[in-house]
Amino acid sequence: MPTKRKAIDDFFLPKKINAKPSANEDILPGCKSDRMLRETAQFKKTPVPGLLLYTDFVDHTEEVDILAYLNASGECTWRNDLSRRTMHFGGTYCVMPHKTNNPAAIKPAVLQAPPMPQKLQWLIQRMVASDIYQDGQRPQYCIVNEYTGDLGISAHTENFQFGEPVVGLSLLSPCQIRFHELVRPFDGSVRSGKAAQAQKTGRVVDVHLPSRSLLVMNGPSRWSWQHEIVRSAKGRGPGWKRVSLTFRYKS
Repeated sequence: MPTKRKAIDDFFLPKKINAKPSANEDILPGCKSDRMLRETAQFKKTPVPGLLLYTDFVDHTEEVDILAYLNASGECTWRNDLSRRTMHFGGTYCVMPHKTNNPAAIKPAVLQAPPMPQKLQWLIQRMVASDIYQDGQRPQYCIVNEYTGDLGISAHTENFQFGEPVVGLSLLSPCQIRFHELVRPFDGSVRSGKAAQAQKTGRVVDVHLPSRSLLVMNGPSRWSWQHEIVRSAKGRGPGWKRVSLTFRYKS
């Protein structure tokens, strides 16, 4: 009998992980053991090639702990220069000054972000245990975004200086993320305005992100599809709030 030909998504599926933990397997404080993770967290393919969605990647208690850490004034600092609150770990980031009557005089300030915090290492370890990242290629960068009301972010690909996968954890309210297929891979940022210049095929896919889910972008979904959070309050309801943590790796 001939071997069934693999679909493109099959190349990005995580390896099957044995549900039985080893004798020396550590249970990370404040989070599920690897055994519990393997029994409860499930992934599914999406219509976007290379895009996987893990449901219940963290539990409610862990969600509360992550948010408490991000909102602890003595631990973390939110940026407030954008319409949404943001936070950075790893590398540098730009802060734009207030607009003036002389656009040529506007120059962004480049600031050094703190390194990936120790208090998020258990989450990265879980990604490694799930075969999302390799042990020697752990993400060194994380961007935190807080969306409320009708806030969103324009269609873009993650900067091509970073590798794959790009991984996003969604906390609090569920959300729709929209993917646009591109004619070819395109590296252009929202801030520079170049992201809007990408040639699209016209194919659009909306993916529902439940609370506490993890989105993993590999292959075409990483390089040849833009993603966005549409700016609209439609379907969100009073008190809607989503916090996302986007993890990226650079060799």
